[in-house]
Amino acid sequence: MDVLAQTLPFFALIGLGYGAGRTGMFDARATAALTAFVFYFALSALLFRFTAGLDLGDVLSVDFMAAYLAGTLAIYGLATLVGIWRGRGMAETAVEAQCAVIGNVGFLGIPMLGQLLGDAAVGPVLQVLVVDLIVFGSLIVILITWSRGGGSPGAVLGKVARGLLKNPMIVSIALGLVWSGLALPIPGPADDFLRILGNAATPGALFAIGASLADKSAERLSVAGWLSFCKLVLHPAAVAAMAFWVFAVEPFSAGVMVAAAALPVAGNVFILAQSYAVAPQRASAAILISTAVSVATVTAVLAWLV
Repeated sequence: MDVLAQTLPFFALIGLGYGAGRTGMFDARATAALTAFVFYFALSALLFRFTAGLDLGDVLSVDFMAAYLAGTLAIYGLATLVGIWRGRGMAETAVEAQCAVIGNVGFLGIPMLGQLLGDAAVGPVLQVLVVDLIVFGSLIVILITWSRGGGSPGAVLGKVARGLLKNPMIVSIALGLVWSGLALPIPGPADDFLRILGNAATPGALFAIGASLADKSAERLSVAGWLSFCKLVLHPAAVAAMAFWVFAVEPFSAGVMVAAAALPVAGNVFILAQSYAVAPQRASAAILISTAVSVATVTAVLAWLV
């Protein structure tokens, strides 16, 4: 109950955004504008300010990334096998596998875990985000493009590289690490600017998550339920096994990794599914169900960790 009291305000902000969206006070256009502000400005300022104050070693641990990658690939592979067994094509299977392992680390994980677990959690969370964006964000594009005969390997990889370079989270993390590597201080006024702008990321991101859920549908409940189970239960369990028992990651970092793995399905999975016209309703339902259930499951994981 103590942990629930700490997590509830974050989910209450999501609920507030959902209510605003359902009542029409925040329509799709307003939600898109708020999401763009958080994604390109507030969250980027937050990430740059955090990484600029970190050592490279804080966000680059081979054992940590190997443990997270191994656990995530295990569930990704399981979801892929189930999709193939159900007779789904490569593109649909790729979307389902993405739902099974990609959590809302950027909009929910960074603000919530950073506040609940302290600044020491930021480095591990950023490592999870980097693996998700670079490895799995690239993998889904490659699989869908190749399934449609989308050109030579060079053309596909070029498309992936352009996508990564346009992602403000990747850019802000990279620039922050460069700033940190050069041991440059952030001037006072600039630091205040980044702090004020970054402080808008938490309420803005959580409200935007809720508002974006307002127009989501809960179709194909059996499949969405399976994918939500993968994301909220199997994924953190597999990551925990790899982190604690196989790679022996430092306990606090391993705990943060498991908490990040327990987050609900990320909204960008729906955006990708919709942009490629591949099972967007399935992704939408998985996001809606996993976010609702995560109030209990994320709280349970955090209670176990602390």
